[in-house]
Amino acid sequence: MPSAPPRRPGGPLAPAAVALAFWVTMAGTTVPTPLYPLYQRAFGFSTFTVTVIFAVYALGVVAGLLTLGRLSDRIGRRPVILAALLLAAAAATLFELADSLPWLLAARVLSGFGAALVTGAATAALLDLAPPERRLRAQTVALAANMGGLAGGTLFAGVLAEWAGSPLRLPWTVTLVLTGAALLGLLAVPETVPAEVRRAGRSGSPTGSTLRFSPTGSTLRFRPRLRPLHVPPGIRPAFLRAALAGGAGFAVTGVLTAVSGLFLATVLGLHNHALTGLVVALAFLSTAVGQLLVRVLPPARALPLACAGLVLAAALVAGALLGGTLPPLLLGACVNGLATGTAIGTGLGTVNGGVEPHRRGEAVSAFFAVLFTMLSVPVIGVGVLVRATGLRTAGVGFSAAVAVLALAVAAGLVRRPRHGASPVPTAAEPAAVPAAAPAATPAAARPGKA
Repeated sequence: MPSAPPRRPGGPLAPAAVALAFWVTMAGTTVPTPLYPLYQRAFGFSTFTVTVIFAVYALGVVAGLLTLGRLSDRIGRRPVILAALLLAAAAATLFELADSLPWLLAARVLSGFGAALVTGAATAALLDLAPPERRLRAQTVALAANMGGLAGGTLFAGVLAEWAGSPLRLPWTVTLVLTGAALLGLLAVPETVPAEVRRAGRSGSPTGSTLRFSPTGSTLRFRPRLRPLHVPPGIRPAFLRAALAGGAGFAVTGVLTAVSGLFLATVLGLHNHALTGLVVALAFLSTAVGQLLVRVLPPARALPLACAGLVLAAALVAGALLGGTLPPLLLGACVNGLATGTAIGTGLGTVNGGVEPHRRGEAVSAFFAVLFTMLSVPVIGVGVLVRATGLRTAGVGFSAAVAVLALAVAAGLVRRPRHGASPVPTAAEPAAVPAAAPAATPAAARPGKA
């Protein structure tokens, strides 16, 4: 049985540096959220265009996950995280220089690719760097970096836009400074993917994205290929149920991200960028709390409770739209986040408990590909409905659709076979996640049923 790769120097700074890189990259993706009304006024585009700008980011994430999701398993975590930070810096630069809509679209695409790269690579790196007895803590750090970045970006951008000068420039300057700090921190991060796996990955394979070097070693060519990411058959039913429930919640979060500023301004008469950032930040922070709840909830109850929470959240958001009041919107954002986080935590627990370490990045990327697909498409649909029927009608119709999807997932849980179905491991079961191993893991070393 092959042993785990030796731990390399890095000490406590290595996980902190990976977490910072993760946080900064994800924060950059939500900085535009409270700024959308300002961009609308500056560049003169419609609410529908705002939803398209947001969806372009999510579609960029999906494209990146499908083409690059397995890259960190092949060439190493560190170079992929480095590429994500460089993309984040390029996106922030484009935003800071933007003077028209095409600049914003290009920046969002780069943000999407950066998020796609860092999601799988940083999560896997944090798990790789952790000894077996601290695997659960590593999962918590990854969660805090991911959701904390999403919440932090929209929050600090809203505060700067509301109370500091240059609202369309200063948030991006701060983002660039933070990205520079994360790039420096990456120097303290050792590579955790074994050298033999990286050599095999660089030599290319018949399928999937490849890296090829010239015979002299002086040039590097990257050739991405679109190929579905692999999910082991044994966990697919549980994976799909968690992904659909989490995706429904992500869809609500996406709509909140895209049109909260419009709702606050046009329905409530509140022109406050910091408040817009707060609404979205509450949704993401609650998502983090929801993922932590998975550790104390019985596995059989986690997903049904998530579905119930999604239905309640949809009702609260619809009530806020119909009544024109703020408290139901804030409560709905929190409840939706809790439910979404519970579904996501269940899905990630399934991945961690049923996937070999050398394919962990690919499986995590597959899970988030489903989530971000469900994040992007409904947002565009809401944009079309807003144009045709108005914000209230579009929002209520969307909320009803989310509730129906959550009920459908719940009905599937009731009807699933009681015999032969794979149980759903949770994030509270770190023992089910084996230590990092080389590319070939014998069957005896692979995780079994929890």
